[in-house]
Amino acid sequence: MDYGLEMKYLIVGLGNIGPEYADTRHNIGFMILNEFAKQESAKFYNERLAYYTEINYKARTLYLIKPTTYMNLSGKAVSHWMSALKIPAENVLVLVDDIALPFGALRLKPKGSAAGHNGLKHIEATLGHNEYARLRFGVGADFPKGRQVDYVLNGFDKEELPELPALIDRAIEMIKSFVTIGTELTMTRYNK
Repeated sequence: MDYGLEMKYLIVGLGNIGPEYADTRHNIGFMILNEFAKQESAKFYNERLAYYTEINYKARTLYLIKPTTYMNLSGKAVSHWMSALKIPAENVLVLVDDIALPFGALRLKPKGSAAGHNGLKHIEATLGHNEYARLRFGVGADFPKGRQVDYVLNGFDKEELPELPALIDRAIEMIKSFVTIGTELTMTRYNK
């Protein structure tokens, strides 16, 4: 068994590049990775199909990527980096906004459907399966019917903003837990 592979993880924050998307709900994946990198004094570099950086944590290497392909082509970046870094699907974690969860809810899932999320849909289509973990960050669904796109492409409400830093920190704790104790134990510990 090659233990080297087990110690490598690809952490994918979904979002859209460009200042107009910077702090929108749809970009929570980028926001989590930005904070994680900042806490570890890591700097993102614009590499092939993604902003890329590496973090070492408890003898593990975490490769953080923020795809530069735009959300609905996220699979291209995920597929490229999995292959380039030789990371198996079970060591991939995708951070994604989820309107099916109330704001502030964080859920780790070992796999699952794309539930209408364009980023997840493209990853699933590109990889040919949905057997990768995802950390779903609840952004709520406080929008009129048919206005979902406007909602996720808008910033968080002023009531939500003060809570964001603690939620982002919790998401980072969950990433660290995922890479050290695995999906099941992390779910038991964190999924409420």
